[in-house]
This record gives sequence, structure tokens and C-alpha cells, in this order.
Amino acid sequence: MKIPLTIVLFCVFQNLAHAQNLASGIVFQDTNNNGLFDKTEVSLSGICVSNGVEVVRTGKDGKWSLPCGDDTGFFVIKPAGYMTPVTTDMIPQHYYMHKPGGSPSLPVAGMAPTGPLPKSINFGLRPQKEQKNFKALIFGDTQARGLTEVNYVTHDVVEECLGTDAVLGISLGDIVADDPNLFKEINESISQIGIPWYNVFGNHDFNRGAKDDHFSDETYERFYGPSTYAFEYGQVVFISLKNVYFDSEGKYKSHFTDQQLSFVKSYLSHVPENKLVVLVMHAPIISCDNRKGMFDILKDRPHTLSVAGHTHTMAHVFADEKMGWFGKNPHHHFINATVCGSWWCGIKDETGIPHATMNDGGPNGYSEIAFDGNSYSIKFKAARRPADYQMNIYLADDIQQAALDTTSLLVNVFAGSSRSKIEMSIDNGPQWTTLEYNPMRDPGIAAMQVYNRFLGSTINDTTLNTIFGWEMDKPALSRHIWKGRLPKGLKPGTHRVTVRSIDMFGQVSTGQRIFRVR
Repeated sequence: MKIPLTIVLFCVFQNLAHAQNLASGIVFQDTNNNGLFDKTEVSLSGICVSNGVEVVRTGKDGKWSLPCGDDTGFFVIKPAGYMTPVTTDMIPQHYYMHKPGGSPSLPVAGMAPTGPLPKSINFGLRPQKEQKNFKALIFGDTQARGLTEVNYVTHDVVEECLGTDAVLGISLGDIVADDPNLFKEINESISQIGIPWYNVFGNHDFNRGAKDDHFSDETYERFYGPSTYAFEYGQVVFISLKNVYFDSEGKYKSHFTDQQLSFVKSYLSHVPENKLVVLVMHAPIISCDNRKGMFDILKDRPHTLSVAGHTHTMAHVFADEKMGWFGKNPHHHFINATVCGSWWCGIKDETGIPHATMNDGGPNGYSEIAFDGNSYSIKFKAARRPADYQMNIYLADDIQQAALDTTSLLVNVFAGSSRSKIEMSIDNGPQWTTLEYNPMRDPGIAAMQVYNRFLGSTINDTTLNTIFGWEMDKPALSRHIWKGRLPKGLKPGTHRVTVRSIDMFGQVSTGQRIFRVR
């Protein structure tokens, strides 16, 4: 059968058009660390590369190819045992952004035009030793408004992280507070910690003035690359997801796009089931309107964890069927503490830094995740406080003996969860009494809010902001408070209560408070 010439020409033109929409390149071992694929260097096979939707592995010759549009971010997924280049600010360079026309005109500059698609987009990797046991620092919401608050981040948190034994760090979005111009300064500060630092896109990192959500992360991309990407370290797979999307009025919702769901599904088809999959995002996964789509991709994997910030509280959530999770065991979602606490609010201390207490009554700070193969443990660190400061105990200083049986003791164990066991003993006695898990508003943060409102009614707003910084958020439900009662038979005099916490990872912390019975 003779095929008409018109059909032959149509097929040829279609193939040519398709070829023009393909990006390709090589992943190689960058022996001399110059970023160029030199003749003496070897290509690497089996390495995952993505365009944010599809994921392919490099062939025996190290080559890859993927569809390309006019605004596409390509990235190599750093495999275990290798590292990508980093900038002087310790930002991993695992990507190439293809924006031939550049970003649209915005109040804060996005990306300059990148020009025609390169003939070959090459990614260089260098070998590095990686142990199955390693630590990662996790910052939630540094959320700096102006250089003053960049300095708060620096002195309150960054300086105490110098010399850490963590091998990488992650900021969970809201890196700045509506001013992407500050990415440079916050990066320079955090880079002093001296470890590769990965970043997640948050709702306060967006480009104001963008007429379409597609352009909400143009400045973010200029500094950090694609807002959806992945990397591996040891037995752990990290997947970073932008999960806040804006409408034409600048309002946002928590959501995963179809492209992101396709990316995660495609990538995980290349990931062995014995690896731990860690999703990092800004808004909690439980707030995403289509979280079930993501849960369906993860539900058959035995080792998963997701981590977010955004709420200015800390909580361990165990997603079950009521939340759309249908895996064998509940999915652990960790809402991390925020570096900025509650928007850097509160009375300043003698060094000029606000107390920045979070909305759940916990101090501002950050977390350290210790990985051991495909298992993990999480430990909270309060900013500029001793490492063993893990709880606040609320109990009156003076208690009438007749009121002992009606006097409640409240304990806020900052990183506690419903799986924690909290106990108390009196006067260092051998008997431990289990406290009742009792989520509620923290009485300390509630008192701060009342005091703030009282001052606001007596002085003008300008003076109030000078004292407190920005207005405090309303107290939020604290998911890590326990309640107990003192024993009836305490004699008049001075006593001590000791509270012991054993968390879901078996980590033990203690706190003490002295009180008097009259």
C-alpha cells in the first residue's frame, strides 16, 4: 500500500516539532568540580532527572531527555552517595530553569531571559560519603520582615547552630514575610551554618503583583530553582512540594497540582520500598483539599513521613481514614515549630530579641531529625535555651492545703504528642502518676494575649508596636498539654513536683517546679 506524500510530510513535521520540544543532557561525575563535562570524566547511568512532572533515568551513556515547555525547570535528583554543586550561600545547584522570555515584569525581579534551549543540559555530581545515620536541621517560617528580623533569625537561631553535626538543613517556607528581596540576606545568614540548605516555597514568599499563580514563585525560582524537586541522602528520599496556590485576589489555598501528583508517583516508581520517603512542604498536608490524592500514592509504602510549618504551632498528627489515609498504619505528619515563633512578637529581652512565643505556648525554635536507615526521631530545640528545656509547668506558687484536691497542674510538653507518656512525682518520691492528655489553649500564651490587649487599650498602636513588635496572633489549640492533680495529703511547707516525658521515640525529658502548701 502506497502512503500519500501529504501523510508522510505530516509525520515528518510532527516528529521535528516533537524533537524541538525535547530537552536532553548528560549526568556525569564532575571529577575536577568545574561544572563542565570534560572528556576525561565519566557519565553516570541510572540517575533520575525530572521536568517537574515526568521522571526518567539516565541511560548507560548518562543521557536523558524530557519534554520541555516555555517555562520548565529541569532538575537532577541527587542520589545517595553524591552531591550537587552549591553556591557560596550553600544553596544546592541541582537544576536548570528554561525561561526563554524570562519572568514577567514584577515589583521584585524574577528570572532574566535564559534564551534558547541549550543543546545539552548537563548535571555534574561529585561522590561524597554518606552514612545511614545522619541528622537534618528543620527550620519552619523564619519569616523575616526587613533586616531587623533577618538579624533576629541570625542571633536567635543561626549562631547556636554553628558547629552542628547535621549534614543538611531545610527551611519549610515563609522564608521571608512578603518581601522576596530579602532572600539574599537570609541565605547569607543561614549559610554560615556551613551545610547544604534546601528551601520550600511558602505563601509569604510569593511575588506580589503576579496576575497568575503560575508566576507567584518567580523570585523564589531565581534563588532556589524549581519549587517542586527531590533529593536523596542515605536511605532517605526527600520530596519538596509547593502546596500553597493563589487566586487573582491574592488569597491562597493548600493544594497539590495534578503535575505534582504525577511527579511524586513517577519518581516513587523508581524508589525501593525499603527507603524512607519524607515529604516537605509549607502548609500541613492535612489542610490540603486534595490530600487524599497524595495519600493514595503513599499508602502502600511502609516508611513515610511528612513535615510542614505554617501554623506557628507544633504538632504530631497521625492521619487515619477520617483524614483520607488508608495505609496499614496511620501516616505521621509533623508540623514543625517556627523560628519566628508568632511573627517575632513579644517583649524584647536584654539583647533586643522578642520572646516570639508560638501560638500554642511553645517557645520559638527549630527541630533536628535524626535518621537511622529508614527510621527517624525528632527533637525540638528552643531558641537560645538549654537543650533540655522541653516543657513549661503551670502550678500556683502558693496553694492552700484544703484546695489541694481541686488544684490542677498543667504541663505543656512542647514536642509532645498523643503518643507521649507524661508522669509526675512529688518531692523526688518513687511513685509516678500518669497525667491526662488534655489539649487546650496554653494558659501562658493566653495571659500574654490579655496583657497585649490591655496595653493596646491604654497606649497608642505605634507605642504598642515598639514594645511588642507586630500584633500577636490569637492563642491556638495546643495539642501537647497534660493535666493532673496534686495528692491530698501534702503537709504545709515547700515541695517539688518533677514531670517526666517519654515521647513516641523513647526520648526522655524532665522539668521541675517548686511550690508551697499553706
